[in-house]
Amino acid sequence: MASTLEKFIHSLDLRALPRVLQIQSGIYCQGSVYEMFGNECSLSTGEVIKVIGFKINKLIATICENNEGSQFSAKVELPLNFPGLYKVVADKTPYISIGEIARKFSIGPTRFGHPCFYSAEDIKLANFTIKHGEQITFNSVEEVNGTMAVNCVLVRNNQSHSFTLPLSQEGEFYECEDDQIYTLKEIAEWKIPKCRNRTVKLSNTLHMWDSSSPLPENFDGCLILMPVYEVQAVMKFRKDIVHILSDLDVEVKDITDCYDIGSFLQPLSLEDIFERTSKEFPVVAEIMEGPSGSQKPYNLLSTGKEIVIYRKYQAARVLASEMRSDSSKRHFLIPMSYKGKFKRRPREFPTAYDLEIARSEKEQLHVVATKAFISPHKELFSVSVGDQFLVQQCQTSEVLYEGRKKLIDVLACEQILSDSYKKVFLPMYMEGGFVEVIHDKKQYHLSEICKEFHLPFNVKVSVRDLSIEEDVLAAAPGLQFEEEITDSYLLISSASSPVESWEIPVYRSDMLVHLLSKDVQTAVPPVTRTTVEEVSKEEYYMLRRYENLTLHPPPRPPKKPT
Repeated sequence: MASTLEKFIHSLDLRALPRVLQIQSGIYCQGSVYEMFGNECSLSTGEVIKVIGFKINKLIATICENNEGSQFSAKVELPLNFPGLYKVVADKTPYISIGEIARKFSIGPTRFGHPCFYSAEDIKLANFTIKHGEQITFNSVEEVNGTMAVNCVLVRNNQSHSFTLPLSQEGEFYECEDDQIYTLKEIAEWKIPKCRNRTVKLSNTLHMWDSSSPLPENFDGCLILMPVYEVQAVMKFRKDIVHILSDLDVEVKDITDCYDIGSFLQPLSLEDIFERTSKEFPVVAEIMEGPSGSQKPYNLLSTGKEIVIYRKYQAARVLASEMRSDSSKRHFLIPMSYKGKFKRRPREFPTAYDLEIARSEKEQLHVVATKAFISPHKELFSVSVGDQFLVQQCQTSEVLYEGRKKLIDVLACEQILSDSYKKVFLPMYMEGGFVEVIHDKKQYHLSEICKEFHLPFNVKVSVRDLSIEEDVLAAAPGLQFEEEITDSYLLISSASSPVESWEIPVYRSDMLVHLLSKDVQTAVPPVTRTTVEEVSKEEYYMLRRYENLTLHPPPRPPKKPT
């Protein structure tokens, strides 16, 4: 039975892909208007295409000046790269079954694909009862004992309980509130359920408002997002990916069950390649859709080029930011293979508590006060601008408070005088300002800094990496090494001239390939080129956000006695 392309997409279950469609009522445009979307595409009646995926191409946003559903104003078109971070507003319309949730949401395996719901009624399982209102996290969909089910996790009394819910499980399920923040692209890919709109609230604009912005100045209301989909398809005699907007005026018929789907090329994302076992490498692949970017190696990965993928692995990177006060601060991921050298730059500390966190056994921390502080207790020291201190250790001290003696946490320091030292105590709650005095003139490699010092750590490039054509780090006025992270990479080289290999980040490279049945000339990759990856503001916030989820935050600074 024929239907419009738009109706087909809205009824399609992602897990049913790929699907083979025959065009029942086609369209032909000479010169093609679809060039603006990256591919020329003419669909003639009777033509056969294989749909391999679909994604949201753009969003139509209804601006709500007040809150979620009131006082609509205008509708604007937002590209997926529109800057800003957003909070998702939980949908108040219930889902009637687990199967409906599985059809309409992208579930697993990445960190975005774990939607959370609660049931309006208790659900009794064989050896476990889910109480109404308890948060259920959906992790993956798989077949269990011949029945399709969702693997779920529920945390109760700090204990995690794992169980499965069949897709046939009926009930009244509501979305849980989500306290995370997302970019529009992440929301489009993971947080907009099929056949529903999504309400979001702006959390952070990431840039200064200007007159070209489609949103009102100082906007703090909600946006109701309606998606426009883009179909990714493979045509019978083409080696590239065709992109077709879902509102294109064509009728299609699903002929998957009576067509040899293996006669089409099989496009694979880098995530698909990474999921292969290590024994399946190396492989030869042809690029069907290259990544964006003009710097090496992305400018070498053009459509039609053959590459060798040698292996997959996890690699360490240091996340660094330029030390600038303006909004044009850049962010980088630096590999441990970086051959340049760094000199230390002074760190700044807003409180005495930060001094305690930063001090180390390796060397004594020497600081200068940049802000005055008058102590409310005569037993503790009052700081003047320019006072210099050697930080020693945290301890407790007795102070007189409202006529009674009380123990409080203090930071023991030595004040540096012209010809002597004086032992003083600074209250840990002290809000002042200190800047580090650097005596160390040594030049360090990146690995040495990570081994010998605690991050964050301030540096400047003193010797650039000569193996890189243009070392972007050398031009930075200063860098703060914020944290060490681990990420997923594929090692690749050109198949025709394998003189050097490159590390390609799996989750930040939008690239599609298909595997070739060719033998790899040598399983040993050529020399790996060092690449400093510059990440966007959105990518930076995502890296920091998810890396910090695994860290326990430091205890809150002690409060000033009242």
